[in-house]
Amino acid sequence: MEVNLEYYRVFYYAAKFGSLTQAAERLMISQPAVSQSLKQLENGMGVSLFARTSKGVKLTKEGELLYSYVSKGYEQIETGEKKLKQMLNLEIGELHIGASDMTLQFFLLPYLERFHEEFPGIKVIVSNAPTPETMRILQEDRIDFGVVSGPLAPNAAIEAVPVRSIQDTFVAARKFIQYKNRMLDFKDLEKLPLICLEKDTSSRSYMDSFLSRSGVVIRPEFELSTSDMIVQFAMRNLGVGSVVRDFAKKYLEGGQLFELRFNKLIPSRSFYVVSNRRAVLPAASERLLRMIREDAARRLPEPAI
Repeated sequence: MEVNLEYYRVFYYAAKFGSLTQAAERLMISQPAVSQSLKQLENGMGVSLFARTSKGVKLTKEGELLYSYVSKGYEQIETGEKKLKQMLNLEIGELHIGASDMTLQFFLLPYLERFHEEFPGIKVIVSNAPTPETMRILQEDRIDFGVVSGPLAPNAAIEAVPVRSIQDTFVAARKFIQYKNRMLDFKDLEKLPLICLEKDTSSRSYMDSFLSRSGVVIRPEFELSTSDMIVQFAMRNLGVGSVVRDFAKKYLEGGQLFELRFNKLIPSRSFYVVSNRRAVLPAASERLLRMIREDAARRLPEPAI
């Protein structure tokens, strides 16, 4: 037997309020329309669901049985509508972000702090991984968006918006003081003990590619998983560290480290916010993305790729 689902909706509110008038007001239809819907439902069921009383209507035994099931469904729908409204108002929800140690520390963290203060009901899940891994899980739709370091290979499915410039550098401590303020050639790096990131990172790939264009091939003394550790190794005079300047800034300003100077500049690069062009993002992720992109547009007006 097929019954119009709208009849069940009318039945639910008539039973809930015990009044056809109140049901009509709640549903924003006329009382005769309520009566007609209930009559159609009763005819379809072949049973009386309501009995008239001086105060309105009362469920029959058959009506009570049906209401015990219908009410669960409509209460779930009402709860769902309430939760959806809360999600759209950013009162509840989740957002999933991918970021490396570097992009998290030197770009994303202040935004997460601002976002959490404004929307404390939103759960933030950060997948901490290097740029290649972040790009992979983005394309698998396991995160809403990512913050990665460039350069990036063009990808028609991915929107990449530059949000901050970064500068690679080579730093050293007192054991290498003879190189301070000397103008070096990148070829000199082949003779120095170098401390670099592992090869599966975008920063290491970028530096290897840049140096190879100058005919330089480096064979690091140490290959580490984090730039923070590279700085610590350099501080202990274990070699010359290849890092993004932000990681060494405090020690450069404090004089514990110095930057090597070269006769050619190392080109700056960028952090990018990356997202899947075809993805429909949750409201929370859309809001955080808008916050980031609006700031980036004021600070770094470069075209997306």
